[in-house]
Amino acid sequence: MTAVTTVERPPARKRRVESSERVSVLYDIPGPKARIRNNVLTVLVVLAVLFAVYVMVTKLGEKNQLSAELWTPFLRGDVWINLILPGLVNTLSAAAVAALIAVPFGFVFGIGRLSTNAWIRRSAGAVVEFFRAIPLLIMIFAVMFGGSAVFGLTVTPFWAVVIGLVLYNGSVLAEIVRAGILSIPRGQSEAALAVGLRPGQVMRMILLPQAVTVMMPAIVAQLVVLLKDTALGFIVSFEDLLNAGARVLPSNFNNIIPAVIVIAIIYIIINVMVGAVATWLERRSRRSRKTAAKPIARPDSPTAVEGGVGTPTPAP
Repeated sequence: MTAVTTVERPPARKRRVESSERVSVLYDIPGPKARIRNNVLTVLVVLAVLFAVYVMVTKLGEKNQLSAELWTPFLRGDVWINLILPGLVNTLSAAAVAALIAVPFGFVFGIGRLSTNAWIRRSAGAVVEFFRAIPLLIMIFAVMFGGSAVFGLTVTPFWAVVIGLVLYNGSVLAEIVRAGILSIPRGQSEAALAVGLRPGQVMRMILLPQAVTVMMPAIVAQLVVLLKDTALGFIVSFEDLLNAGARVLPSNFNNIIPAVIVIAIIYIIINVMVGAVATWLERRSRRSRKTAAKPIARPDSPTAVEGGVGTPTPAP
């Protein structure tokens, strides 16, 4: 007689939990009533969007904004090579340089806010709160014109945009770093101290590796904001993507509405790609690290947290 081996399937609740791990970490799993409400709201929103698109297309047609001659420039290679692509390169360059500086800025000042040294903690807190409170556009103006008026320096629009982005977004990232570290249960730092690790070692070896996984969604979301904020360089004549689409193209082809629509689509594609990379990084980091803390939201989002379930021992 041949023995038959049966494989037990995991309980339905366990399967639901396993499938829920693939859901975005930015949201809680909805219950039955919430799912029904979400479905109804989704249908209503889709209908509202379709109606808005219909009204927009109708109005554009009435104003002759859908005529072929206004859209023809986007089929020309010289328009893309000489105007749109250089603006896109400048936008991505400013965002990349600002991100490479803002992320370390955020980690340094975020950890500094948790220091046991009062001077370091208060100084880092003053810097973060000051630059978070100032509108980004004012900082770009201050760097652009204050550099020459006060210090006699010539600041290019590129560096005015980059420095403004670093100061503002770096300060927001500092709060993300602080909240991510505070979200790690306090017992882990206490256990590490009990086995003889110094506070700096606890931060470097125990807290930060877990906090990076927790902070990843919020950090990438803030970097998307940083990328979109490069458009503020339009005010100081930074030759970015928005400048090419809202100033140069309309002045040559008198097609402001089509140009802005095309530029908006390009921004949407870039941000969707960044979001896809963020999802991949988050899933990869969660598979490689286990942490007891939950992901955090950006400090200015409705679901942001001020602290975690415990307060770890800060770094010196």
